[in-house]
Amino acid sequence: MGLVTFVDETTTGERLGSVGVVVAEETLPLGELIRRRVRQEAPAEDADAACERAIEAFGRNGFLVLVGERQISELDEVVCLAKTTEVTFLKLVPLVGG
Repeated sequence: MGLVTFVDETTTGERLGSVGVVVAEETLPLGELIRRRVRQEAPAEDADAACERAIEAFGRNGFLVLVGERQISELDEVVCLAKTTEVTFLKLVPLVGG
């Protein structure tokens, strides 16, 4: 069992907030980590739809996910979780007109 800290960050390095979640598993696929992160904030009645929107946004490169210093690029990639793990959601901003 460990504590996963989910951090929102911008490309300028600004940290917008963080939330800690206790996770019983030692490994989880990235897709499941994203779902757990979203379920922490989404109202219960909207959680499934919010999770799907987040997964779609990841697929469109709307955000990157870093576990520690390592970028995880595939939803089915298994992430090893230590007693304390920081998972950063790096929100990308599209270029104007691009």
